[in-house]
Amino acid sequence: MSELVPGGNLPLPGGAVTVRVPGPFDVSALITDDGGKVRGDDDFVFYNQPAAPGARLHGDTLTVDPPRLRSGASRVTVVVSPADPATPLGRLAAPTLHVTGAGGRPLARFAPPRPRQETVLLLAEIYRRGDGWKLRALGQGYADGLAGLARDFGVDVVDETPTPPTHPTSPTGPTSPNPPLPSPDPDGFLALVNSARTAAGSPPVVLDSRLTAAARAHASAMASAGRLGVEGPDGVSVHQRVTATGYAYLTIGEHLVSGPRTPAEFVAYCLRTDQARRTLHDPVFTHAGLAYAGDGPSGDTYWTALWASPFTPAGLARTQADVVDLTNRERARAGLRPLAVDPLLTVAAQAHSADMVARAFYSHTSPEGSQPWDRAAAAGCGRRSIGENIACGQRSPAEVVEGWMNSPGHRANILKPDFTHIGIGFEGGGRAGTYWTQLFGA
Repeated sequence: MSELVPGGNLPLPGGAVTVRVPGPFDVSALITDDGGKVRGDDDFVFYNQPAAPGARLHGDTLTVDPPRLRSGASRVTVVVSPADPATPLGRLAAPTLHVTGAGGRPLARFAPPRPRQETVLLLAEIYRRGDGWKLRALGQGYADGLAGLARDFGVDVVDETPTPPTHPTSPTGPTSPNPPLPSPDPDGFLALVNSARTAAGSPPVVLDSRLTAAARAHASAMASAGRLGVEGPDGVSVHQRVTATGYAYLTIGEHLVSGPRTPAEFVAYCLRTDQARRTLHDPVFTHAGLAYAGDGPSGDTYWTALWASPFTPAGLARTQADVVDLTNRERARAGLRPLAVDPLLTVAAQAHSADMVARAFYSHTSPEGSQPWDRAAAAGCGRRSIGENIACGQRSPAEVVEGWMNSPGHRANILKPDFTHIGIGFEGGGRAGTYWTQLFGA
């Protein structure tokens, strides 16, 4: 059974699966297509409408049979809210998701960070990936109540005081490009940023509602703690908040700032220092999100700006190829022959990067004790000698290879004459943002 963290995912077996959330909660589900919207009100499964094609709710248990979902459905988002609407989630024990397969076989468990002021929690989603289905842990808080959430997903909810949608729609899966989900920009942030990027010769960015939602959650967390930090008081990093919204990225950057009073002051602040200016101008970024929150006692304003380029299979292949190329350039400088790409080493390296993100660890040794040579053998690689470099947090192939070359142990692996083959793994979304694996073989 897998223990999931926010953003962690696992493939599902064929047939129906059940998700159960015991405790004083109401479980509901929204069935959507790739655009993140329901087709009609029948796609909202909750206590007053407990069944839809391929999905049935019975008490605290939701059964989903993906092949039987209505035509065009590609995602089922599992939501929990307090059984007593007057009770905030923060006053209850944290909800825990239990996932089982055929015959009641346990598949996964997910215990998200305990909610605070949120009234609804997007707990997980079951989504199509190629010809199969996967489950992703979310743990994303939502403050507008179940009716507001349903409305944002496109359900027609009758309410005397409608609330405009300000929260993210259901995300796209990680195997396809992340189309920008338009985000409102009442403060004119986008025009300020794109003006500065145009002056620097960089292409414009587009606001994405998922990045904005992650920025909002992190700015609020910093304001509640009264301090800046990559991790909030709940122990969740800004990068994990991005993953929880469903935005899968190849590259990400952030500005965490306190003090500016307006977006114009915030952008001006970022342009005053070299590192912040390079991030704002970086041409690799295509999407952005901004949010700010006030800290009542101190009067400070905490800002989070997120910059990202989305994951695509082609982008991953380019990233892996760039790491190989830069590695071979270092070997050429040392008079060594280049390394050839081994597809089996690549599979093992990619699996390790993804595992470090999904299970929130950073080590050559996995939680169950497997070593690099064990993972290479499990991928079908029979090479007699195996070496591994890992890294986390670096934003580009150039940065990660430079870091390895500046470390004696990692440099020795890159420049080991006996090695003949290489595989590269890369995954975004963990606590440190990006996780890299180099697997060498001879």
